[in-house]
Amino acid sequence: MFRRILPQAKHLSEEVIEPGDIVIDATCGNGHDTKFLADAVGSEGTVFSFDIQAQAIANAKDLCRPHNNIEFILDSHANLGRYIPKDAPIRAAMFNLGYLPKGDKEITTVYESTSIALSEIFDRLTVGGRIIIVVYHGHPSGKIERDKLLGSLSHWSQKEAQVLKYQFINQKNDAPFLLCVEKISMP
Repeated sequence: MFRRILPQAKHLSEEVIEPGDIVIDATCGNGHDTKFLADAVGSEGTVFSFDIQAQAIANAKDLCRPHNNIEFILDSHANLGRYIPKDAPIRAAMFNLGYLPKGDKEITTVYESTSIALSEIFDRLTVGGRIIIVVYHGHPSGKIERDKLLGSLSHWSQKEAQVLKYQFINQKNDAPFLLCVEKISMP
C-alpha cells in the first residue's frame, strides 16, 4: 500500500536522520513533527522548531515534554540565520505549509518567507540531507504559495538537488501533497 502524505514525509526523514543530527521543524504548528524529529535525533541531536504564533509554540512545548533537545523559536523560519550557526550541518528540515490546525486561518505561510528559509536551509544542508515539504493548498494563499513554490523548485539545479513530488491525483478537495528536496552535491 502507498503511504499517505504525512507518514511518507516522516519516512523520507527517517531514511536520512541519525542520532546526534541537527534538524529543523520550520513550521512548528502543534508540535507533531518537532516531537518526531526530537525522537529521531535523540538526546545528542538538536531540533530547531520555528513558528510565528505563540499559541503554536505553547502547544508544541506541551506535546514535546520532557524532550530537552529542542530549541523553540518564536519567529519566522525566514530568520533562521539569526538562531542557527552558519557552520551547523543540517541533516533534514520539515515544513507543513498552510495554517495552524484549529488556529486562525488568516495566518498562513507565504512563499516569500518559505523561499528564504528553503534557500538558507539548502545552503547548510549536508549532502544526502533532505527538506520535506507538505503543501496544504486548499485555501487562497495556499494556492499562491503552491504555484510559486512549484515554479521555483522545478528550476533548481539537478546537479545539486533532486526534487520529488509525491501526490495522489485522484483525491478531491485540494488534498495535500509532498515535496522532497534532496541535496546531491555541494554548489
